Amino acid sequence: MNILEPSQSSENNSDRDLRIAIAAGGTGGHVLPAIAIVEEIRRRQIPATFLWIGSTGGVEQQLAEENRIPFRAIKAGKLRRYVDLRTVPDAARIPIGTAQAWHILRRFKPDVVFSTGGFVSVPTVVAATRQYPVLTHEQTATLGLANRINLRFTEHIALSFPETIARLSGFGKEATLTGNPVRASILEGDPSRGWSEFGFTPDLPLLFVTGGARGASPLNTRVEAILPELLEICQILHQTGPPSMSDDYDRLTKRREHLPADLRSRYQVRQFIGKEIGDVYAASALVLCRSGAGMVTELAALGKPSILVPLPGSGGNEQAINARILGDIHAALVLNQESATPEELLHQIALLITDPSKLAEMSENARRIGSPRAATTLTDLLLRIAETAQSR
Repeated sequence: MNILEPSQSSENNSDRDLRIAIAAGGTGGHVLPAIAIVEEIRRRQIPATFLWIGSTGGVEQQLAEENRIPFRAIKAGKLRRYVDLRTVPDAARIPIGTAQAWHILRRFKPDVVFSTGGFVSVPTVVAATRQYPVLTHEQTATLGLANRINLRFTEHIALSFPETIARLSGFGKEATLTGNPVRASILEGDPSRGWSEFGFTPDLPLLFVTGGARGASPLNTRVEAILPELLEICQILHQTGPPSMSDDYDRLTKRREHLPADLRSRYQVRQFIGKEIGDVYAASALVLCRSGAGMVTELAALGKPSILVPLPGSGGNEQAINARILGDIHAALVLNQESATPEELLHQIALLITDPSKLAEMSENARRIGSPRAATTLTDLLLRIAETAQSR
């Protein structure tokens, strides 16, 4: 295995548009890095045509459409590390999806296939073998199951964390340490817009509670149990996830209505935080959240202090490993879900959010490992691979 140093900026000099197929889906953690690369290519005004290959109704379809990226759906079976009756029918979908992806790629004729993982990426990566170059990006400190399969069919892998290098032994692939790209909007947040958007004030610290796009009921219910006490010391923006995942949004919205008026103005509930997320981060003093790769990357890039509660039993224990990256350098407080009782959360949040010097120290520690230029570096690598393919 070769660890390659990313080169300086690469520009496309081809007479025709670059054609880039994106294979990604399943969760926002897999999808948002691909969006960041599309944003970077568009920011450079490089003529490029994109095609996103994913699953019907997934988060990738919604975000592709929001970002004006043509989308084609294929069948894909979820990959599981545990025994489940759905494994057999899901496995049967993979060859069907591979055939569908093969026909889509043959018509589109990409210069490069960019995969950011998730089970839906596997059929497209397999279909691209020996036809089109593939760049695979791994967001986590571990190697996801989908990317372990994809590595057998890809020429290049880009890594987010140096800890992943040791896990590539035996694959014999060229690896580039790029970091995990974040969207430009994340880096351009304005705290004043964040406060005003939700009716908050800069006079009291803001706690942002989020379980990601799908929400996290264990976090939601714990915060609910200590809500009045928290609102005595801070404001809270609470992203609960959609009603399709739980009844947390409806229940907490009703709970807000019954708070005393002075506390009600300090608490806002949303199912999902969209394009205003950069402003929300900028306005927040502390973030309480899970530790998916995308979240850890954003916290580090922004230097945002956090309390991380890893999802128990995540594939390969990846969330616990991700959390340690920030926890080990004292940029985050890491609590396992069992020990993150409402009482313990109240105690720890109160200690941190009322101590500006501690928050500033955590912020500086997080920035030391952040990769705000990851989108630039990964885009350079993708363009070099595409240009090499064009010149053949």
